[in-house]
Amino acid sequence: FYLTPPQVNSILKANEYSFKVPEFDGKNVSSVLGFDSNQLPANAPIEDRRSAATCLQTRGMLLGVFDGHAGCACAQAVSERLFYYIAVSLLPHETLLEIENAVENGRALLPILQWHKHPNDYFSKEASKLYFNSLRTYWQELIDLNSGETTDVREALINAFKRLDNDISLEAQVGDPNSFLNYLVLQVAFSGSTACVAHVDGVDLHIANTGDSRAMLGVQEEDGSWSAVNLSYDHNAQNEHEVERVKMEHPKSEEKNLVKQDRLLGLLMPFRAFGDVKFKWSIELQKRVVESGPDQLNDNEYTKFIPPNYHTPPYLTAEPEVIHHKLRPQDKFLVLATDGLWETMHRQDVARIVGEYLTGVHHQQPIAVGGYKVTLGQMHGLLTERRARISSVFEDQNAATHLIRHAVGNNEFGTVDHERLSKMLSLPEELARMYRDDITIIVVQFNSHVIGAY
Repeated sequence: FYLTPPQVNSILKANEYSFKVPEFDGKNVSSVLGFDSNQLPANAPIEDRRSAATCLQTRGMLLGVFDGHAGCACAQAVSERLFYYIAVSLLPHETLLEIENAVENGRALLPILQWHKHPNDYFSKEASKLYFNSLRTYWQELIDLNSGETTDVREALINAFKRLDNDISLEAQVGDPNSFLNYLVLQVAFSGSTACVAHVDGVDLHIANTGDSRAMLGVQEEDGSWSAVNLSYDHNAQNEHEVERVKMEHPKSEEKNLVKQDRLLGLLMPFRAFGDVKFKWSIELQKRVVESGPDQLNDNEYTKFIPPNYHTPPYLTAEPEVIHHKLRPQDKFLVLATDGLWETMHRQDVARIVGEYLTGVHHQQPIAVGGYKVTLGQMHGLLTERRARISSVFEDQNAATHLIRHAVGNNEFGTVDHERLSKMLSLPEELARMYRDDITIIVVQFNSHVIGAY
């Protein structure tokens, strides 16, 4: 089945979103110029989510990608809730008091976040009251705990991640008299999601990561070439420190069963995640909740199933690893992406493709044919294609779309092959997931002038 270039473009551009930070009196005072984001589903429905918001009561911008598993319920809940928890964790005591007084007296609330959303990024209206009440309990506790010290961003991020995960677990245990909501909170808790979140405030960039999505910085070297700096570590079996951490948290007798076939208890790829209460609750609690839950839950084989060798839960945490980076003028952009991108592309290629896209300057790599026998005719074809690529302006208006086009359509020579792209995008739903994962990307562009002025 062959797609025409316009058909390919309409599929690739369906979920793209761009935001430019507004200028005041012709001056941009933010270290962020703007961002582009996009998603390409492989699962139906897509299990990835994305979020972006400006913090209105503190400075700074929040951006995040969330990769769901066992359904999209947990990724959806985390994508709409986590930034509120982070914002509340960062608020000064007086502002928390103002907000609490407003709720108490039925007055309008200070807006905490300005969301930057694509029309497809929806919020579950049915659960908003429940979510609000959990958040309010959190800020009430923060008011009671007031130590008078200003909150450290790193600490605020860790507290927000852990608290939201705790609330997801609690809501599922308490249940809800409304049967729709009851089923929703259980779906959220029994499915899972990773999270990779950036908080940018002036030259301070914090990345909080739970799971195996990634953050990468694009740096422009003095000769104009591009390099990539990792700002997160995958929490999976490939990370030796992570495997060690899991082993340290459980008795020696369990050591050989903790990680099997590169998965936690032989089942789960990420070693940190939100939700996934099957890896956190005791067996008694799991049974009690499933038995007293709605029938759909009781009929669901997955929720009844207890992982093998399950002795000393929790085996899983949502606590993020936080990395702080002071932005420099040569730091030009940040890429946040779910593992669907990193499975297909090396970070060095990601840095080069985005860097060239943002500057419009191609650095000619020598054509690499990687061990292939190439005829003169093929070589001529490659060079002609390369010339056409330079002369044509970039067809994408969005850096994330440009990256997805390469991730899905690159051939062995590192160029986008229309035929390959067409084949990959026309795979039927049940086959698509065998060839690629959902891909979600946010590309944040930094303002070198503002960063330099710091």
